[in-house]
Amino acid sequence: MALQERYGTRPFGPDTTAGVGVQMVLLEVICRAVGLGPAGWLTGSAFAVATWAALTHALRRSWTRSFGPANRVTLARATLVGGVAALVADSFGGQAPVEALIGLATVALILDAVDGHVARRTETATPLGARFDMEVDAFLILVLCVYVATPLGPWVLCIGAMRYVFVAASWLLPWMRGPLPPSPARKTVAALQGIVLVVAGAGIVPRAAAFALVAAALALLTWSFGRDTGWLWRSRCREAAARGAGATAV
Repeated sequence: MALQERYGTRPFGPDTTAGVGVQMVLLEVICRAVGLGPAGWLTGSAFAVATWAALTHALRRSWTRSFGPANRVTLARATLVGGVAALVADSFGGQAPVEALIGLATVALILDAVDGHVARRTETATPLGARFDMEVDAFLILVLCVYVATPLGPWVLCIGAMRYVFVAASWLLPWMRGPLPPSPARKTVAALQGIVLVVAGAGIVPRAAAFALVAAALALLTWSFGRDTGWLWRSRCREAAARGAGATAV
């Protein structure tokens, strides 16, 4: 009990709970500004509840002392992503308000550089924060892919699905769960996905150019995931060789 009091979290505290309320406020603002149908409300509300539940579970397991300023920035980004998801869901029933959708997505992408900076400046970087940031990024990319797939084709969904396929593969292949070395190239490729999808979704370039840009982004992402998978496989082989050499020496 003493350990829990010292290091325990407040999973039902004001930060995570307020996130649900702020999400509802944003949905109401969107509804009044550009309109939001039942599909949008349902999607946005479900995203808010799912985010709260996932954070609650993660905080209980992480023994994090406090939510931290960087996680608050990421939670703000998650709220914006919930708004994007609501607008994309609503777009299947009619014309989506492109300006609002792209505006929210752009701000969420810009803030992606802020939470990491805040974590480093305040020395509050944690594995939980890094994972939270990654999941928000991945879901935003997936949602944008769903939106862009309408004019360009379902193949665009491969971009949004790739990380989830990688994670699913790691459940079956434990060697894929190994840590990866830091890579500026990986970060650059990941950042490009959001930028390219926003440009394609905004309709500011001809369809042929948007097709080429998204195809190039998919090719870069495939290369990035392929390189990481290859590195993990070689690392597994090196570890197996080291264990074999150790057993032989004994």
